[in-house]
Amino acid sequence: MRYSRMVGGNTSSVSEFILAGLTDQPGLRIPLFFLFVGSYVVTVVGNLGLVTLIALNSHLHTPMYFFLFNLSFIDFCYSTVITPKMLMSFVAKKNIISYSGCMTQLFFFLFFVVSESFILSAMAYDRYVAICNPLMYSVAMSPQVCLLLLWGVYSMGFTGAMAHTACMVRLTFCANNLVNHYMCDILPLLERSCTNTYVNELVVFIVVGIDIGVPTVTIFVSYALILCSILHISSTEGRAKAFSTCSSHIIAVSLFFGSGAFMYLKPSSLLPMNQGKVSSLFYTIVVPMLNPLIYSLRNKDVKVALKKTLSKRPEDCSAEEEGRPIVPLSVSSRLRHTLQGLELLSHCTSVSRSWAKRFPRVLQLMSQGRMASSNDSSVTEFVLLGLTPQPELQLPLFFLFLGIYVVSVVGNLGLVVLIALNPHLHTPMYYFLFNLSFTDFCYSSVIAPRMLMSFIEQNVISYDECMAQLFFFCFFVINECYILTSMAYDRYVAICKPLLYKVTMSHQICLLMTAGVYAMGFVGAIAHVVCMLRLTFCGSNVISHYMCDIPPLLQLSCMSTSVNELVVFIVVGVNVTVPTLTIFVSYTLILSNISSIRSVEGRSKAFSTCSSHILAVSLFFGSAAFMYLRSSTPGSLDQDKISTVFYTIVGPMLNPLIYSLKNKDVHTALRKTLKKSVLS
Repeated sequence: MRYSRMVGGNTSSVSEFILAGLTDQPGLRIPLFFLFVGSYVVTVVGNLGLVTLIALNSHLHTPMYFFLFNLSFIDFCYSTVITPKMLMSFVAKKNIISYSGCMTQLFFFLFFVVSESFILSAMAYDRYVAICNPLMYSVAMSPQVCLLLLWGVYSMGFTGAMAHTACMVRLTFCANNLVNHYMCDILPLLERSCTNTYVNELVVFIVVGIDIGVPTVTIFVSYALILCSILHISSTEGRAKAFSTCSSHIIAVSLFFGSGAFMYLKPSSLLPMNQGKVSSLFYTIVVPMLNPLIYSLRNKDVKVALKKTLSKRPEDCSAEEEGRPIVPLSVSSRLRHTLQGLELLSHCTSVSRSWAKRFPRVLQLMSQGRMASSNDSSVTEFVLLGLTPQPELQLPLFFLFLGIYVVSVVGNLGLVVLIALNPHLHTPMYYFLFNLSFTDFCYSSVIAPRMLMSFIEQNVISYDECMAQLFFFCFFVINECYILTSMAYDRYVAICKPLLYKVTMSHQICLLMTAGVYAMGFVGAIAHVVCMLRLTFCGSNVISHYMCDIPPLLQLSCMSTSVNELVVFIVVGVNVTVPTLTIFVSYTLILSNISSIRSVEGRSKAFSTCSSHILAVSLFFGSAAFMYLRSSTPGSLDQDKISTVFYTIVGPMLNPLIYSLKNKDVHTALRKTLKKSVLS
C-alpha cells in the first residue's frame, strides 16, 4: 500500500517534483558544487561558532548578543533547509523531492526567513534603546521584554509560513512537475499549478509586504532616531563606535531585505525566473554566510571573547570566578571539555539555557540574581548530587552513560535523516517515527549532559536553569506518551482497516494528531512548572537526583506541597492512563484482527511490527508509572533515580534499535542512501 505523499485533500496527480537547480550548463556544475559546499561550510562554522562563543562567554550575555545568538541560529537553520538539496542538483542526474518534502521545505524556509526579518527589527530596536535611552536600557530591554520580542519574532514566522503553505496546499499540480529552481519556493511552484493562482499571488503580496514593510519601517525609524542621537554626541570616539555598530547592521539589513523585496514584490512578468534564482541566492546562501563576519569579525567584544575562549585553560573554571567551592576532580581535565561540548548541545537542542546565566548584569538590577521575582525563595541555585555518591563508580558510569548518549544521538538523528532522505519512508508510520526520534533526541539532550557533569565535578544549576530543564523534560516526555499512542492508532488503522488507511491517516489527520501531541506536552509541562514556581525553597539546596525532577524538588520545599502532589497525580495520571488505555484498546483490536489472518507470513509480519512497539511502550510507560504514581516513602528517591534512567537515558537509545534494526524498509533505505553517497 504505497503512500507517496500524505495529502488526502489535494487532488494533484503530481506526487513528486524535479528541482532543475541553479544552472543547466554541465560545465558549471562541479565548480559551483565546490563553491557552494565551501560557502555552506563557512556558514555552518561561522554561525555555530558565534552561537558557541556567545553561550560560553559571560560578558556577551546581554540583550544585543541574545538577539545575535538567535540570528545566527536562524541563519544556520534556514541555510541547512536549502543548501543540501541545492547541492544535490549539481551532482545528481535528477534532483527529485516528494510533494510532502517540498511543502515541508517551503514551510521551514519561510518560517526562518520571516523570523530573520523580525529578528533584525528587534536588533535595530535594541540599538535604538541602547544609544537613545541608555539610562532606561536595563528596564526597556529587560528579560521579559526580550523574551516577548523573541516570541513575537517566531510567531510572525509561524503565521507567515502557515499562510503561504496553506495556500500552496490548496493548489492542484497536474502537468509538468519540473520546478525551475534549486528549492521549493513560492513563485516557481505557482508556475507549475494548473489551477488559478490569483489568491496565492494576493497572499504573497500582502504577507511578504507586511513581513518586509513592517520590519523595514521599524528599522528605518529606529536608525533615524539613532542618527539624531549620534549627532548630539560630543565625543568623536563615541560617535565612531555608534556608527560602527549601525553600519554593520545596515549592511546586513540592506542585503537581506533588498534581495527579498526584489524577489517577491516585483510582478512575476517583469522578473524572469533565472533572475529570481540569482536574487534568492543572496538571502538563502550569501546572507547566512556573511552575517557572522559582519557582526563578529568587526566586533571588539567578540574578538576579546574569542581570545579568552581559545586561551582559557581547563582549570580556569567558572565556579572559581563566582566564588563557589569546587569538588576536586578525579579524572583528567579533558573530561571537562567534553562536558562543555555536551552542555552546548543540550542548550542548542532544547533551548533551555536560563536568562539568568545570559544576562547577569540586567538581572542584578532587576531581580537580585534571578528572574523569578515573584518567588521569595532564598535559594538561587541547586546542587545535583547525581546518580551515585560512590567515588569508585563515578568514572566507569561517566563513560558508560557517555557511550549511551552518543548512541542515542547518532541513532535518533540517523533515523531522522534516513526518513527525511528516502521518499518510500514518507508514510504516516514513519512520519510518527520521525517525530518520536526527534523527541527522544531532544529530551535525552535535556538530561544527559547535566547528568554526566555530576560524575566529574560538583554539579551546580541555577534556579532558572532548573525550572527550564523541568519544563522541557516534562514537555518532551509527555509528547512521547502521545506519539506512542498515535503510532498505536496508526498500526490499528493499517491492520484493521487497510482500505480506509489513506483517508483515515490523511495528511491533515496526521498534522492534527501531531498538533495534539505537542499541545498536550505544553499544557502538562506548564501545569507542573507553574505549580513548582509557587513553592518557596529556603532550606537545603541539594537535590538528591541527577536532574531537576518533580519528586526531589518537592522534598526541598519549606511550604506545603499538597497542591503540587495533587497536580502530579492528576496530570501524570491522565498522561499515562489515557495513552495506555488507547494503546491497550488498539492492540486488543489488532490482536483480534491478526488472529483472523490466514496467511502465516501476514500474521508474522503484523506481530513483528506490534512486538517492537509494545516493547518500547512497556519500557517507557512502566518506568514512568512506577516513578510517579506510587506513594512517596523515605528512601524511595534512590529507586526513583534508577527508574528514571530507563525512560530518560536507556529508552531514547533503544527506540532507534527497536524500530529500525528489525525493520526491512529501514534496511533498504539505509543501503540505498549509503550506495547513493558512494556513487555521488
